[in-house]
Amino acid sequence: MKQYFVTGTDTEVGKTYVTCHLLRAASKAQLKSVGYKPIAAGCELIDGEWVNEDAANIQQASGLALPINEINPIALKPPIAPHIAAKEAGVQLTQASIEKGLSHLESYQPDFLLMEGAGGWRLPLSIGNKTTPTHYLSDVVKALKIDVILVVGMRLGCLNHALLTAEAIRSDGLTIKGWVANDVTGNMSRYQENLASLCDMLPEPLLAEIPYQSEPAADILQRAIEQLY
Repeated sequence: MKQYFVTGTDTEVGKTYVTCHLLRAASKAQLKSVGYKPIAAGCELIDGEWVNEDAANIQQASGLALPINEINPIALKPPIAPHIAAKEAGVQLTQASIEKGLSHLESYQPDFLLMEGAGGWRLPLSIGNKTTPTHYLSDVVKALKIDVILVVGMRLGCLNHALLTAEAIRSDGLTIKGWVANDVTGNMSRYQENLASLCDMLPEPLLAEIPYQSEPAADILQRAIEQLY
């Protein structure tokens, strides 16, 4: 089984969009695929169950047909920072709970598993103080030693965001398997020049380029899966 953690340079950079494309491409390559979004904030009550739109999209894109609460076990109602939403709901965001959900999905023996984060790389699970450390979702990824896929939202400021995020991932001792350039605006000034700059500055391979609100070419996604699997 190949598994990766999908993170982004910020929130709203298309992590779920990219995750879904990769899951569907894996299924087309005859791989049993499944996505995992352990924590999601911003949910709607549907048939008595809190459902996050991103988690629902991942559920639909997965090759394995599983209940939403297995794809997204921690679903928090308000669309705010997860650690704040969890505190308001009386829920603890712990490494153990995230690992439990991951182990459950691994029991289905998928070929290809993508675990999608929330927000950026340093997403707080709990905020500490002078005597209690702050815990981040990246600490869980670090403990699990999962290789990372970095989604870069192609917009003004992305060079700084991408380089700092990649630097943080590497400093945590983790491997960036590759990165995806996702055009999130469709009107970024000097898009190609910025893309070329990222290709020069990031040593990891560009897995795929996702055009603005358009389906990427099937062969591009196929090559990405070949690099990942």
